[in-house]
Amino acid sequence: MNFPENLKYTKEHEWIKLEGNIGYIGITDFAQSELGDIVYVDVDPDLSEITAGESFGTIEAVKTVSDLYAPVTAKVLEINPKLEDEPELINSDPYGEGWILKVELENTGQVNDLLDSAAYKNMVGQ
Repeated sequence: MNFPENLKYTKEHEWIKLEGNIGYIGITDFAQSELGDIVYVDVDPDLSEITAGESFGTIEAVKTVSDLYAPVTAKVLEINPKLEDEPELINSDPYGEGWILKVELENTGQVNDLLDSAAYKNMVGQ
């Protein structure tokens, strides 16, 4: 199980990686392993903003569908186009090619309210 220290995490199992005021959002290695084989990611193609703590879409695995929750409030720049044809990228590379959203944050300090790697790892019992 992988818990990169350069990311911040939500209690709902999303992660965010900041590069300046640009963030990449996805679901954690733990979450994808719990979900199993991911077959579909449903995010409104017209999504322009996300609000911290609110659902921005769903992720569908063979046995279940789960909501995706925004770790921060931000402007949506891009939805990962690769996931349309290859949702399994979330299983094989959750912190790389399997990112879901690219966003622009007005206030990068929001990430300070999220869990660090050690706290998230502790929360999931690893």
